[in-house]
Amino acid sequence: MIDLKNIDGIYFVGIGGIGMSALALYFEQGGYLIAGYDRSESEITRSLAEKGCIISYEDTLKSIPPLFGELSKKEKVIVVFTPAIPPENHIISFFRKNGYRIYKRSEILGEISSAADTLAVAGTHGKTTVSTMTAHLLKQSHVDCSAFLGGISKNYNTNLLTGEGPYIVMEADEFDRSFHRLKPLMAVVTSVDADHLDIYGDHETMIRAYNEFCSRIRADGKLFINFNIREKISVPAGITGFTYGSVPGSDYRYFEVKNYSDYYSFNLQTPEGLIRDLHFPFPGVINIENLTAAIAVALNCGVTEQEIRKAVMLFQGVRRRFDIRVNLPGLAYIDDYAHHPEEIRACITSVREFFTGRKITGIFQPHLFSRTRDHADGFAAILDELDEIVLLPVYPAREKPIPGVNSEMILNRMKSTKKKIMDAARVTEYIDAEKIDVLLTIGAGDIDKLAAPIEEKLKSSRGL
Repeated sequence: MIDLKNIDGIYFVGIGGIGMSALALYFEQGGYLIAGYDRSESEITRSLAEKGCIISYEDTLKSIPPLFGELSKKEKVIVVFTPAIPPENHIISFFRKNGYRIYKRSEILGEISSAADTLAVAGTHGKTTVSTMTAHLLKQSHVDCSAFLGGISKNYNTNLLTGEGPYIVMEADEFDRSFHRLKPLMAVVTSVDADHLDIYGDHETMIRAYNEFCSRIRADGKLFINFNIREKISVPAGITGFTYGSVPGSDYRYFEVKNYSDYYSFNLQTPEGLIRDLHFPFPGVINIENLTAAIAVALNCGVTEQEIRKAVMLFQGVRRRFDIRVNLPGLAYIDDYAHHPEEIRACITSVREFFTGRKITGIFQPHLFSRTRDHADGFAAILDELDEIVLLPVYPAREKPIPGVNSEMILNRMKSTKKKIMDAARVTEYIDAEKIDVLLTIGAGDIDKLAAPIEEKLKSSRGL
C-alpha cells in the first residue's frame, strides 16, 4: 500500500504528460501541494499553474521547491514519474540518490484502481476515445463516474472527471506493462495490433501481456472484446465475456448505419434487446464501433436506454482525436493523435468518408525510432493514400536515435510523387491556404504545437 494520508505534497517528473497531468489535478483537488517538472511549457502545464501547481521547465536542482528539495522533509512527500523520463534526468536522479519514495504513474493509478470499481479500457488504438465516450455516457446519466482520460474531453474541457458515482474510468496503458497494475471490475480490449515491440520484443509476447491484464479483472467482473480479436483474447474463468462490433454474432452489434449530412443513425442489438435509431453526430464509422463498446459498458453499469440516447447525441469528441479545427467551404483542417499504421488508416478512412471526393494533404510526425523501424512499410503504405504528404523528423520521446532509422525510411518506401520531408519550424510558413482543401496533421509527438498556428493561419486567410 502507498501511504497517501501522511504526506503534504506530490512531485511529478513529467507533469505535462496527459496521464500525469490528470493525476496531478486529482491530487491538487485533494488538497496536496503539487509541483513538477516538464521539459517544455504547454497548454496543460499552464492550466496546472493557474490552479496553483508549481511547474518548472529547467532540469536543475534549484528548480525543486523547498518542501520537495529539503531532505529533512522527504518523508512528507512522494515522487511520481513517467517512464518517458530519461534516467539521466537530474531531478529524478536527485530523488533516487536521496532515498525518496518514488513511484511510477501506473503504481499510483493501480492504488486508486484497487479502491474503486474501475472500468478499464485497453487497446493499441481506440482506448482514449472509448474511455472518454464511456465516461461521458456515465456522467450524463444517474449513475455518474470519475475518470482519468488520455485526452482532453471536448464536452468537459479536461482529462480528469470527478463525480459521486462508484465507478472510475481509466485507460489501461500497455506501454511498460503499466496495465498490469490495475484491478478492474470491467474491462474493454479494442485492438491488439503489434506495437511497443521495443518493450515486448514480438507481437505474441504483447498479446500474452493483454491476456495477463484480462486475468486481473476482479472475480465476477466483465470483459468486452472487439469481435475482430476474439480469438486472441481469452475470457478468464469466473469472468463474463462479451464481444462487440458490426459482425453478426457480436453480443453488442451495430448495424443499418446511415450517414446523413451532420450525423449518423444506427441500430444497436444488445443481449438485453434492440435499441433503434441512435443519432450520433461524430465523424467516422470507426467511432460507431468505439461507441458500441462504450454503450456496452454503460448498460452494464445501469445507464438506461433513454440516458444513452441523449448522451450519444451530445458527444463532442476528444481533442486531438479526429479534432476538426477548421471546417469552412473548400477549406478544412483536422488534427489527430494517430501514430500507428492502423490508427492512421482508420483516421484517413474517416477523413475520406467525411470529406468525400476532396484533396487531402497530410503532415505526419513519426513517433519513436523503434516504431518507425518496425512499421516503416506500414506507414508508407497508408500514407500513400493521401494526395500529398509532408513528413517531419522522428520524434524521439524516451528513445535515443537508432542508426539509419529516420523519416527517410518511410519516404523512400512511398510510391507517391507528392512527398517531402520538412522541419516542424517551417510548416506553418509552408502552408498555403489557397492550395489547401483538407489538411490533416497526424502524430503523437510535439506536432500538436503546430495545431493552433495552423488553425489561425487558415482562418485568417478567410478573414476570420
